Amino acid sequence: MSYLQAILLGILQGLTEFLPVSSSAHLAIAPQLFGLPDPGASFTAVTQIGTEAAVLLFFRHDIWRIGKAWTLSLFRPALRGSLDARMGWYVIVGTIPIAVAGVLFQDTIKTTFRNLWLIAIMLVVFGLILGIADRINLGRKDLHELTLRDSVLYGLGQMLALVPGVSRSGSTISVGLFLGYRRDVATRYAFLLAIPAVLASGFFQLSDVSASAEPGLPKTLIATGVAFVVGYFVIGWLLRYLRTRSYLPFVIYRVALGLLILVLLATGVLDPTIPA
Repeated sequence: MSYLQAILLGILQGLTEFLPVSSSAHLAIAPQLFGLPDPGASFTAVTQIGTEAAVLLFFRHDIWRIGKAWTLSLFRPALRGSLDARMGWYVIVGTIPIAVAGVLFQDTIKTTFRNLWLIAIMLVVFGLILGIADRINLGRKDLHELTLRDSVLYGLGQMLALVPGVSRSGSTISVGLFLGYRRDVATRYAFLLAIPAVLASGFFQLSDVSASAEPGLPKTLIATGVAFVVGYFVIGWLLRYLRTRSYLPFVIYRVALGLLILVLLATGVLDPTIPA
């Protein structure tokens, strides 16, 4: 892999991580479609550190406020009912499902799940699920109405994103929409919920990238930096977009891409096996 190719994959990661179109699917599909070297699952996980760093920067005031309120609430019972203190617990509880599943199925994630047939089907199926959730959503509930039950359901939705093609943001946002939260509210909480899981996964697999000759640590770090910059601007754009518009364009894109991949697989243009 050249440095230019690493930059291109970093741009792709930054563009697709927060949009509900599955960044892991795009990083698996792009190498075959455009003749790029496949970077592997560890590369994908590490470059997600860059996009999550963009979340940390974009939501820095929210994260600081939530972290401070949660910490103080451990010692001051009067603060435990505040939204920020509760949000701290909601993020922790919502992270448990994906943490447990990630440990139990880590080998499957790196092998069985890395198959373009599965990815294409997940793009279509969860694209339709997002479309249904967006269609029936009334968009009335605000963030202060978030409950422990809802955070668990969000967490279960995020857990499904261990399957490439599902989309972390897409699955968690779909849960939020089904629960009746406004589009921008569902999206904001989905971004916050992803922080612990994505950072933990990225740092856990950093050693795998360091030990690998290709793409290697320097190229991976460059791609991670590019993903950070691109991802930061995508977050702001998406939140502004969702104040007045729906997820329909992303639904159409997911279904169209998934069907295209299925056709290319059926005709032998693409190889369903993705290197680990």
